[in-house]
Amino acid sequence: MKRFLLLTVGILGCCALGRAQSKKPLDHSVYDGWQDLASQAVTNDGKWVLYTVVPQEGDANLYIRDLKTSKVSTYPRASAPAFTEDSKYAAFMIKPFFKDTREAKIKKKTPDQMPKDTLGIVTLGGELKKIPAVKSFKLPEEGFGVIAYLVEKAPAPGDSTRRNAGGAPGGARGGRPAGGAPAGRGGAAGGRGASAEGDDLWLVYLGANKSVTFKYVTDYLFNKDGKTLMYVCAGSKGDTVNTPGVFLYNTVSGVKKKISSGKGSYKNLAFDETGTLVIFTAEKDPEKTPVKIAKLYSYSPKQDSAIVFIDQNTPGMPAKWAVNSDARIQFSDNGKKVFFGTAPIPAPVDTTIVDFEVAKVDIWNYKDDYIQPMQLKTVDRDLKRSFMAVADLASPGKMIQLADEKLTDLSLGQKGNGELALGSTDFGNRIEMQWTGSTARDLYLVSTKDGSRKKIASGFRGNASISPGGRYVVWYNRKDKNWYSYAIASGKEIALNKDLAEKFYDEDNDVPDDPSPYGIAGYIEGDKSVLINDRYDIWQFDLATGAGKNITNGFGRKNLLTLRYSSFKKRTGGFGGRGGGAGGDDPLKEKQLVYLQAFNTVTKENGFYKKVLGTAGDPTLLTMGQVTYGSPIAAKSVPSVIIFEKSSYVQSPDLYVTSDFKKETKLSATNPQQSGYNWGTAELVKWTTPKGYKSEGILYKPEDFDPAKKYPMIVYFYEKLSDGLYSYIPPSPTPSRINISYFVSNGYLVFAPDISYETGHPGPSAIEFINSGVESLKKNAWVDGSKIGIQGQSWGGYQVAYLITKTDMYAAAWAGAPVANMTSAYGGIRWETGMNRQFQYEKTQSRIGATLWEKPELYIENSPLFSLPNVKTPVAIMSNDADGAVPWYQGIEMFTALRRLNKPVWLLNYNGEAHNLVLRQNRKDIQRREQQFFDHFLKGKPAPAWMEKGVPATEKGRNWGFEEIQPTVTAETGK
Repeated sequence: MKRFLLLTVGILGCCALGRAQSKKPLDHSVYDGWQDLASQAVTNDGKWVLYTVVPQEGDANLYIRDLKTSKVSTYPRASAPAFTEDSKYAAFMIKPFFKDTREAKIKKKTPDQMPKDTLGIVTLGGELKKIPAVKSFKLPEEGFGVIAYLVEKAPAPGDSTRRNAGGAPGGARGGRPAGGAPAGRGGAAGGRGASAEGDDLWLVYLGANKSVTFKYVTDYLFNKDGKTLMYVCAGSKGDTVNTPGVFLYNTVSGVKKKISSGKGSYKNLAFDETGTLVIFTAEKDPEKTPVKIAKLYSYSPKQDSAIVFIDQNTPGMPAKWAVNSDARIQFSDNGKKVFFGTAPIPAPVDTTIVDFEVAKVDIWNYKDDYIQPMQLKTVDRDLKRSFMAVADLASPGKMIQLADEKLTDLSLGQKGNGELALGSTDFGNRIEMQWTGSTARDLYLVSTKDGSRKKIASGFRGNASISPGGRYVVWYNRKDKNWYSYAIASGKEIALNKDLAEKFYDEDNDVPDDPSPYGIAGYIEGDKSVLINDRYDIWQFDLATGAGKNITNGFGRKNLLTLRYSSFKKRTGGFGGRGGGAGGDDPLKEKQLVYLQAFNTVTKENGFYKKVLGTAGDPTLLTMGQVTYGSPIAAKSVPSVIIFEKSSYVQSPDLYVTSDFKKETKLSATNPQQSGYNWGTAELVKWTTPKGYKSEGILYKPEDFDPAKKYPMIVYFYEKLSDGLYSYIPPSPTPSRINISYFVSNGYLVFAPDISYETGHPGPSAIEFINSGVESLKKNAWVDGSKIGIQGQSWGGYQVAYLITKTDMYAAAWAGAPVANMTSAYGGIRWETGMNRQFQYEKTQSRIGATLWEKPELYIENSPLFSLPNVKTPVAIMSNDADGAVPWYQGIEMFTALRRLNKPVWLLNYNGEAHNLVLRQNRKDIQRREQQFFDHFLKGKPAPAWMEKGVPATEKGRNWGFEEIQPTVTAETGK
């Protein structure tokens, strides 16, 4: 019997091994169809869940699930979905077929000829209605029963309202802003605004056979409860009914009212919290006016029409300034004040200048706050820059300017209700950004009554916020590593964590700069206290006295768990808040039950705990496991219904629902095809470096790993990666990193070691950690020590370049966007931001910690260029001519030096591409070349033509060089 059992187990084991071995390796054709989750939401009543499954390229599917019956409905090609406030409907855009859009692009169709989006409105548990050629849609934020949407082309002039018009769907009732669009600021699901001449706006009553249309609409907005719809009509020549202006439509009574007339540019529509007060900007100057000046208009139900509330002549407006129509408008939460933007009136364009006779020159001046490349990079933003001002709605005809060029940044306390705002400025300190990367700032309290300013902190670097109740300012000073509370009424300043042994700043900081804090978790209502994170736990500090207590009872530090407050956002769709409000997170209650996201810094596991604020004892465990969680979402009216995303390296991201994290139900099933491929495993490995440092990293192995075999290994690195042990890595074309899942599936080991750095010696630090980790793994018989490659991008690319000058232990190397010569890179420009590169070497990632003239020997020691004669490793370089982070000539310096030294080297320049590849076709291209490169040097496969013979410029775009070149066999050697 025992013999029979052993034989059976042996046969089953062989069968299992055979099944694993029969699984296919991933190939480059799988990328497009590999899926991810998006747009997760739960209805307010907790009965319905929606989620979108999106392939990397192709048509997505929306799934709506009845949690009670488990019935699932599928809606192809849906995007930007949202549930209505009453939990009865869902609305979403339906994209054209991917193949149709692709075909239209091939045929170079104009935007008007491209396939159009369709609006879908589904009755939950019932039918779907489709409305073609829809550009955008909106739902009220908290009301229900109506939906508004813009149809692509306005019909011929006619009556402004039509009942039961064609294209209006049936339904029941609904409500809420949709598709990632802030409801109060004119955004809308669908991603396309109205045309300049306007489109048809449909207002549809869900659940009733009723609709209304409005012509030539360019912008529209519901108030909070959905009982009023505001829209802008552009008008049309010859149409005397639909004339230009701003209109309000009462969705209950059906009464329409014109509140502003005349052609112009109307923007920034906003309702107050009650939905009765209206503010907007308008430019009504004649069409040929050289500089059009915006004015702020206001309307209340007591008025016949909107009035000019603020203009360039309003008392309090700075001379030669005006309202800025590019600035957001915000009401205070109590509706008593409105905050808006102003700016200097631009000079008119001189039309007498002949363009081809004008010199084109940039003038760099050492006194400039920002160097010219930064100014040129931000010129569009600067031309639209606005400075916050405020007006009291009860006192029209005057305003208070709060911000200006010397005090640009303001944040509002009490959701705009307070008398004071917090101002922050780096004026006078901006030049130092060139070598520090950041600037010292001054903090001010700014009166919203008269604009007066009081400085409360000088020259600090850190983070600052005004408490929700507006009574305190809290800031972290990176210089002395302390958190401070400042009482606005008394001017008393208290250092909160000064006498505590625990550190509230990055304990692992290894750059030559002051460390950053772990951040604020929130405030307790009534401005009584603030919650601040240390590395592991959360502390509560009394804002008046500074007294602190560890509300997680030191549980995090004792168990090496990082605990962080998780808000479990309650939402019904992917949308922002109502844009007309001043905003601000609501404070926590004193005895509130809070959920804590947990990360085990030793095992890398993730999970959740819960804790009632203000109570003693440790947090209570809910779940902990070898997985990664997304941000949970709780149903608004039934917070015990919680949906969340969960994944691991072996488990594709899927959506689950739970009430307590003890029991969970899986809702989605992404990437079922993964089971047919040889996937992999991820494990944490640890070792001690030559200098005695403890380090760790991730080792990825093929699913069919056989310890009796020898495997080639690729080492990939970038700072510290081990915290991502349980992260899912889809097979996808990456910006130029190696595709870990692809290589593991195809018989490679992939090792991702963590690196810690010693200031002044980033290159030797890489040797200390990377090489020692590799040597540790080479002790295993299943690692082929003669077939190890290295790959890195950007900072990792630099380390690849450095490592191959110091060791020949690697059989192949791939360096993406590397810095080869720190001496020439030091003074260059990061063109994507316009910033000078000095700060990077002195204060941040490059970690030299000194200027080039202070420590030239360190720049030379850490520059691969000066040691390139030592290189024995074949290396491929990606260096793109539009790289905005690392100058592409760095790759050229490395290539030309190695070429002159007759070292095997290749350089890929993806034309017009950035630091990290953006275009998908280029990402696919580099994945294939990386595979061929490493297969040749680590697996002995024939070299492709692009490596063996190159691709002449005359064949560019016709010959990709992917074909393998078989080695020549000679009669003399037989090889």
